[in-house]
Amino acid sequence: MHDHEVAIAAAEAGAVVVRERYGKELARLDKGGGDFATEADVAAEQAILGVLRQYRPDDAITGEEGGASGPAGSERRWLVDPLCGTLNYAVRTQLVAVNVALRAGDDITVAAAADPFAGEIFWTDGVTAQVRRDGTDETLVPSAGSALVDVDLDPPFPRHPALLLAAPGFTGRFRPRVLSTTLALVWAAAGRRAAYVTYRDVRDSVHFSAGIAICRAAGCVVTGIEGQPLHTGALGLLAAADQPTHEALCAISQV
Repeated sequence: MHDHEVAIAAAEAGAVVVRERYGKELARLDKGGGDFATEADVAAEQAILGVLRQYRPDDAITGEEGGASGPAGSERRWLVDPLCGTLNYAVRTQLVAVNVALRAGDDITVAAAADPFAGEIFWTDGVTAQVRRDGTDETLVPSAGSALVDVDLDPPFPRHPALLLAAPGFTGRFRPRVLSTTLALVWAAAGRRAAYVTYRDVRDSVHFSAGIAICRAAGCVVTGIEGQPLHTGALGLLAAADQPTHEALCAISQV
Protein backbone atom coordinates (compact mmCIF):
# COMPACT_ATOMS: atom_id res chain seq x y z
CA MET A 1 0.00 0.00 0.00
CA HIS A 2 1.37 3.43 -0.97
CA ASP A 3 2.02 5.96 1.79
CA HIS A 4 -0.88 8.20 0.77
CA GLU A 5 -3.29 5.27 0.90
CA VAL A 6 -2.01 4.45 4.39
CA ALA A 7 -2.70 8.05 5.38
CA ILE A 8 -6.22 7.87 3.91
CA ALA A 9 -6.96 4.56 5.64
CA ALA A 10 -5.68 5.92 8.97
CA ALA A 11 -7.74 9.11 8.70
CA GLU A 12 -10.86 7.14 7.81
CA ALA A 13 -10.32 4.82 10.80
CA GLY A 14 -10.24 7.85 13.06
CA ALA A 15 -13.29 9.35 11.34
CA VAL A 16 -15.31 6.19 11.98
CA VAL A 17 -14.70 6.53 15.72
CA VAL A 18 -15.54 10.24 15.68
CA ARG A 19 -18.85 9.55 13.93
CA GLU A 20 -19.77 6.64 16.20
CA ARG A 21 -19.20 8.60 19.41
CA TYR A 22 -20.79 11.85 18.31
CA GLY A 23 -23.62 13.06 20.54
CA LYS A 24 -22.78 10.69 23.40
CA GLU A 25 -21.79 11.71 26.90
CA LEU A 26 -18.00 11.77 26.87
CA ALA A 27 -15.57 12.21 29.75
CA ARG A 28 -13.24 15.19 29.35
CA LEU A 29 -9.52 14.92 29.97
CA ASP A 30 -8.17 18.26 31.18
CA LYS A 31 -4.96 19.49 29.53
CA GLY A 32 -4.80 22.79 31.42
CA GLY A 33 -5.32 26.34 30.23
CA GLY A 34 -8.89 25.61 29.23
CA ASP A 35 -7.84 22.92 26.75
CA PHE A 36 -9.16 19.37 26.95
CA ALA A 37 -9.57 16.12 25.08
CA THR A 38 -12.51 13.74 25.14
CA GLU A 39 -12.72 9.97 25.15
CA ALA A 40 -13.43 10.23 21.42
CA ASP A 41 -10.10 11.99 20.77
CA VAL A 42 -8.22 9.20 22.53
CA ALA A 43 -10.19 6.38 20.88
CA ALA A 44 -9.82 7.93 17.42
CA GLU A 45 -6.07 8.26 17.91
CA GLN A 46 -5.83 4.60 18.91
CA ALA A 47 -7.71 3.60 15.77
CA ILE A 48 -5.34 5.68 13.63
CA LEU A 49 -2.27 4.25 15.36
CA GLY A 50 -3.61 0.75 14.75
CA VAL A 51 -3.58 1.35 11.00
CA LEU A 52 -0.15 2.99 11.01
CA ARG A 53 1.40 0.23 13.09
CA GLN A 54 -0.13 -2.41 10.84
CA TYR A 55 1.19 -0.96 7.58
CA ARG A 56 4.24 1.03 8.70
CA PRO A 57 5.52 -0.68 11.88
CA ASP A 58 9.03 0.77 11.55
CA ASP A 59 7.91 4.42 11.41
CA ALA A 60 7.75 6.83 14.32
CA ILE A 61 4.47 8.52 15.31
CA THR A 62 3.58 11.71 17.14
CA GLY A 63 -0.03 11.83 18.31
CA GLU A 64 -1.87 14.82 19.75
CA GLU A 65 -3.02 12.77 22.73
CA GLY A 66 -0.39 10.05 23.19
CA GLY A 67 2.78 11.89 22.22
CA ALA A 68 5.74 10.27 20.52
CA SER A 69 6.17 6.54 19.95
CA GLY A 70 8.26 4.28 17.75
CA PRO A 71 11.93 4.67 16.80
CA ALA A 72 13.11 8.07 18.05
CA GLY A 73 15.66 8.47 15.26
CA SER A 74 13.39 7.50 12.40
CA GLU A 75 13.50 9.64 9.27
CA ARG A 76 9.80 8.94 8.85
CA ARG A 77 7.34 10.27 11.41
CA TRP A 78 3.55 10.32 11.22
CA LEU A 79 1.84 13.40 12.71
CA VAL A 80 -1.64 12.63 14.02
CA ASP A 81 -4.43 14.95 15.17
CA PRO A 82 -7.33 12.58 15.80
CA LEU A 83 -10.01 15.21 16.34
CA CYS A 84 -9.28 18.79 15.33
CA GLY A 85 -12.16 20.83 16.71
CA THR A 86 -12.66 19.09 20.04
CA LEU A 87 -14.69 21.92 21.56
CA ASN A 88 -16.97 21.98 18.50
CA TYR A 89 -17.43 18.24 18.85
CA ALA A 90 -18.05 18.36 22.59
CA VAL A 91 -20.93 20.81 22.11
CA ARG A 92 -22.35 18.75 19.22
CA THR A 93 -21.20 20.86 16.31
CA GLN A 94 -20.19 18.80 13.29
CA LEU A 95 -17.20 20.91 12.24
CA VAL A 96 -14.15 18.77 12.92
CA ALA A 97 -11.29 17.12 11.06
CA VAL A 98 -9.11 14.03 11.46
CA ASN A 99 -5.56 14.82 10.32
CA VAL A 100 -2.75 12.43 9.39
CA ALA A 101 0.53 13.49 7.75
CA LEU A 102 3.89 11.83 7.10
CA ARG A 103 7.09 13.78 7.59
CA ALA A 104 10.03 12.15 5.81
CA GLY A 105 13.19 14.07 6.57
CA ASP A 106 12.28 17.76 6.42
CA ASP A 107 9.24 17.41 4.18
CA ILE A 108 5.61 16.38 4.57
CA THR A 109 5.35 13.85 1.76
CA VAL A 110 1.75 12.61 2.07
CA ALA A 111 -1.28 13.69 4.07
CA ALA A 112 -4.97 13.06 4.60
CA ALA A 113 -7.63 15.12 6.38
CA ALA A 114 -11.04 13.53 6.88
CA ASP A 115 -14.34 15.33 7.42
CA PRO A 116 -16.18 12.62 9.38
CA PHE A 117 -19.66 14.05 8.86
CA ALA A 118 -19.46 15.15 5.23
CA GLY A 119 -17.91 11.82 4.26
CA GLU A 120 -14.96 13.50 2.54
CA ILE A 121 -11.25 12.76 2.76
CA PHE A 122 -8.86 15.39 1.40
CA TRP A 123 -5.48 13.93 0.54
CA THR A 124 -2.18 14.41 -1.24
CA ASP A 125 0.54 12.07 -2.41
CA GLY A 126 2.93 15.02 -2.54
CA VAL A 127 2.19 15.70 -6.21
CA THR A 128 -1.56 16.04 -6.60
CA ALA A 129 -4.33 17.04 -4.20
CA GLN A 130 -7.68 15.26 -4.25
CA VAL A 131 -10.89 14.85 -2.31
CA ARG A 132 -12.40 11.37 -2.03
CA ARG A 133 -16.16 10.91 -1.75
CA ASP A 134 -17.78 7.47 -1.92
CA GLY A 135 -14.56 6.01 -3.28
CA THR A 136 -14.22 8.53 -6.11
CA ASP A 137 -11.38 11.07 -6.25
CA GLU A 138 -11.73 14.62 -7.56
CA THR A 139 -8.87 17.08 -8.09
CA LEU A 140 -8.88 20.05 -5.74
CA VAL A 141 -8.99 23.45 -7.46
CA PRO A 142 -8.43 26.56 -5.30
CA SER A 143 -10.56 29.63 -6.01
CA ALA A 144 -10.83 33.07 -4.42
CA GLY A 145 -14.31 33.59 -5.77
CA SER A 146 -16.09 33.25 -2.42
CA ALA A 147 -14.02 36.07 -0.84
CA LEU A 148 -14.37 34.13 2.44
CA VAL A 149 -11.30 34.15 4.68
CA ASP A 150 -11.15 31.85 7.69
CA VAL A 151 -9.19 33.38 10.56
CA ASP A 152 -8.00 31.23 13.46
CA LEU A 153 -8.99 32.97 16.70
CA ASP A 154 -7.74 30.26 19.07
CA PRO A 155 -4.88 31.39 21.34
CA PRO A 156 -2.01 31.54 21.87
CA PHE A 157 -0.97 34.06 19.26
CA PRO A 158 1.79 36.72 19.24
CA ARG A 159 -0.50 39.23 17.48
CA HIS A 160 -4.24 39.23 17.98
CA PRO A 161 -5.96 38.17 14.73
CA ALA A 162 -8.80 40.60 15.42
CA LEU A 163 -6.38 43.31 14.28
CA LEU A 164 -6.48 41.78 10.80
CA LEU A 165 -10.27 41.81 10.76
CA ALA A 166 -10.33 45.47 11.82
CA ALA A 167 -7.59 46.57 9.42
CA PRO A 168 -8.53 49.08 6.70
CA GLY A 169 -9.36 47.25 3.50
CA PHE A 170 -10.25 43.85 4.93
CA THR A 171 -14.04 44.05 4.90
CA GLY A 172 -13.98 45.97 1.64
CA ARG A 173 -12.64 42.89 -0.12
CA PHE A 174 -13.11 39.87 2.15
CA ARG A 175 -15.66 38.35 4.50
CA PRO A 176 -14.33 36.72 7.68
CA ARG A 177 -15.29 33.27 8.92
CA VAL A 178 -14.27 31.38 12.07
CA LEU A 179 -14.50 27.62 11.71
CA SER A 180 -12.32 26.69 14.71
CA THR A 181 -10.83 23.65 13.02
CA THR A 182 -8.15 23.15 10.36
CA LEU A 183 -10.89 21.80 8.12
CA ALA A 184 -10.88 25.42 6.92
CA LEU A 185 -7.37 24.91 5.56
CA VAL A 186 -8.38 22.11 3.20
CA TRP A 187 -11.45 24.14 2.24
CA ALA A 188 -9.01 26.73 0.89
CA ALA A 189 -7.50 23.99 -1.27
CA ALA A 190 -10.98 23.00 -2.44
CA GLY A 191 -12.08 26.51 -3.46
CA ARG A 192 -14.55 26.88 -0.59
CA ARG A 193 -12.44 29.58 1.06
CA ALA A 194 -10.33 32.32 -0.52
CA ALA A 195 -7.73 31.99 2.23
CA TYR A 196 -6.89 30.75 5.71
CA VAL A 197 -4.93 32.73 8.30
CA THR A 198 -3.45 31.73 11.64
CA TYR A 199 -0.87 33.50 13.79
CA ARG A 200 0.07 30.34 15.67
CA ASP A 201 3.25 28.30 15.30
CA VAL A 202 2.58 25.70 12.60
CA ARG A 203 6.02 24.13 12.36
CA ASP A 204 5.90 20.31 12.54
CA SER A 205 2.39 20.60 13.98
CA VAL A 206 -0.07 17.71 14.24
CA HIS A 207 -2.83 20.30 13.78
CA PHE A 208 -1.61 21.99 10.61
CA SER A 209 0.82 19.72 8.73
CA ALA A 210 -1.78 17.75 6.78
CA GLY A 211 -3.71 20.83 5.67
CA ILE A 212 -0.56 22.70 4.65
CA ALA A 213 0.61 19.79 2.50
CA ILE A 214 -2.79 19.51 0.81
CA CYS A 215 -2.93 23.27 0.15
CA ARG A 216 0.54 23.27 -1.37
CA ALA A 217 -0.20 20.31 -3.63
CA ALA A 218 -3.44 21.96 -4.76
CA GLY A 219 -1.53 25.06 -5.86
CA CYS A 220 -2.39 27.50 -3.07
CA VAL A 221 0.11 30.22 -2.18
CA VAL A 222 1.37 29.12 1.24
CA THR A 223 3.73 31.30 3.31
CA GLY A 224 4.34 32.66 6.76
CA ILE A 225 2.03 35.36 8.06
CA GLU A 226 4.13 38.19 6.56
CA GLY A 227 4.59 36.53 3.19
CA GLN A 228 7.97 35.04 4.03
CA PRO A 229 8.86 31.39 3.32
CA LEU A 230 6.95 29.14 5.68
CA HIS A 231 8.64 28.28 8.99
CA THR A 232 10.99 31.27 8.77
CA GLY A 233 10.76 34.67 10.43
CA ALA A 234 7.48 35.46 12.15
CA LEU A 235 5.20 32.66 13.22
CA GLY A 236 1.92 31.90 11.52
CA LEU A 237 0.47 30.77 8.23
CA LEU A 238 -1.22 32.41 5.26
CA ALA A 239 -2.66 30.00 2.69
CA ALA A 240 -4.36 31.80 -0.20
CA ALA A 241 -6.13 30.51 -3.29
CA ASP A 242 -4.06 32.68 -5.63
CA GLN A 243 -1.31 35.29 -5.74
CA PRO A 244 -3.56 38.39 -5.83
CA THR A 245 -5.45 37.22 -2.74
CA HIS A 246 -2.18 36.45 -0.99
CA GLU A 247 -0.71 39.85 -1.82
CA ALA A 248 -3.85 41.65 -0.66
CA LEU A 249 -3.91 39.85 2.70
CA CYS A 250 -0.20 40.41 3.24
CA ALA A 251 -0.64 44.13 2.64
CA ILE A 252 -3.69 44.35 4.91
CA SER A 253 -2.10 42.36 7.73
CA GLN A 254 0.92 44.64 7.90
CA VAL A 255 -1.05 47.88 8.24
